[in-house]
Amino acid sequence: MILYFSGTGNSRYVARKIAQELNDELISLNQLIKEEKTDELISTNKPFIFVCPTYAWRLPIVVTEFIKKTEFIGSNKVYFVMTCGGDTAKAVNYIQKLCKYKEWQLKGMVEIKMPENYIALFSTPDKETSKQIIKEADKQISKIISDINDENEFKTISPSGLGGTIKSGITNIGFYKIFVHAKGFHCTDKCIGCGKCVSLCPLNNINLKNQNPVWGNKCTHCMACICGCPTKAIEYKNNTQNKERYYLK
Repeated sequence: MILYFSGTGNSRYVARKIAQELNDELISLNQLIKEEKTDELISTNKPFIFVCPTYAWRLPIVVTEFIKKTEFIGSNKVYFVMTCGGDTAKAVNYIQKLCKYKEWQLKGMVEIKMPENYIALFSTPDKETSKQIIKEADKQISKIISDINDENEFKTISPSGLGGTIKSGITNIGFYKIFVHAKGFHCTDKCIGCGKCVSLCPLNNINLKNQNPVWGNKCTHCMACICGCPTKAIEYKNNTQNKERYYLK
């Protein structure tokens, strides 16, 4: 069973390719989180394969919380596939702790470099560069599929030394406290009131008021609203003006 969380499509793209090749069930964690379905049993006799983006060198908090609250039955074997723009630092350490909490057998964690999508701070690559990055990722996805088919463990990538520990530890905590809130989001006069941002938000944090989006107090900075807007009407502070949006359909 492949379960994915995705804001702008990178992890969804990877998850779909894995599901198609393995002929396995594909489940959107975005939808389950949006519908607050943490009280349902998720069952499979095959390994659970989680495909998620990297938020400040760790699993997104919303994904970790969902996994902790939800009961998974059948298999106790799990794989984690993490998409990232750079690296995952010591994310594997926190995944190991999560697996211990769930009494799971971790078959490995692997990172896949995909186009940068966090436009609140960074610029996205141009379309040709994005295509090349995805082309390279496809090779790695094929290897991942082969390893899962053969029930091999992933060769986990984890940078040694203090740098990775700081990234996934102190920096992650600081990132959520300082950056991860919805206060900076606003819409321009390009907004057509279509409600796409409302439907894309996995935390139900956006509502339309007078046909314009209004953000609440919950936000995970998944960039779905700003990158999925069909008219590019959403901005984050002054950071995203004139920046290309990245949304992989």
